Amino acid sequence: MRENGAAPARRGKTAAQRGTETRTGLVRRARRMDRTLQTAFPHVYCELDFTNPLELSVATILSAQCTDVRVNLTTPALFRRYRTAADYAGADRAELEEMIRPTGFYRNKANSLIGLGQALVERFDGEVPRTLPELVSLPGFGRKTANVVLGNAFGVPGITVDTHFGRLVQRWKWTAETDPVKIEQAVGELIERKNWTDLSHRVIFHGRRVCHSRKPACGVCVLAADCPSYGLGPTEKAEAAKLVKGPETDHLLKLAGL
Repeated sequence: MRENGAAPARRGKTAAQRGTETRTGLVRRARRMDRTLQTAFPHVYCELDFTNPLELSVATILSAQCTDVRVNLTTPALFRRYRTAADYAGADRAELEEMIRPTGFYRNKANSLIGLGQALVERFDGEVPRTLPELVSLPGFGRKTANVVLGNAFGVPGITVDTHFGRLVQRWKWTAETDPVKIEQAVGELIERKNWTDLSHRVIFHGRRVCHSRKPACGVCVLAADCPSYGLGPTEKAEAAKLVKGPETDHLLKLAGL
């Protein structure tokens, strides 16, 4: 029995651990884990700061190989200087490179931003398009960036497969795929489409806060009962609690019974 919202105790190996999980079992487990993540992270959001689709597109391009925190420190001045697609299209390359230098790979990113501005002006009247095929045709855009923009700027459900997302769904044995496009497809078949965008945020939040790559906080993880990789990190609550990060820490530890 669960008490005080505590994470359930593990009892023996799960079907996923034994390798006997059916397709139906997998779907049910994935959706149950999604519901649990909704309890753990009831208020999710894009951690990149933006006010319109163009700003989100630029911020997402800059976030490649860079933390969201660093991007958010860089974009206020950038967004004041470059307000429209035409501004990026006609940008002075040296000036733009210097402004985005803190995000790393600034020459390639400058190429993408200038190319993005030019493509938007020439093909879309300066506006960010609203469909996946159009978005992935833009400089600097892959499916990940396109899904971020669709889900967070336009409210179109999309699955964002970043490093955290890919790592966690493999750890949970939702899929054995390693290619981001195949991961996106596999997870999309497990979870209802209307939940895709928020699921992406919740999985990423969980990966950053709890399920770390090297030492996950298994002992206080709300997904313990359904995770086939439980035990990769410390299972003793006090030790695991020290590993939890982020603004939701108190809430997460309360759910774990601490």
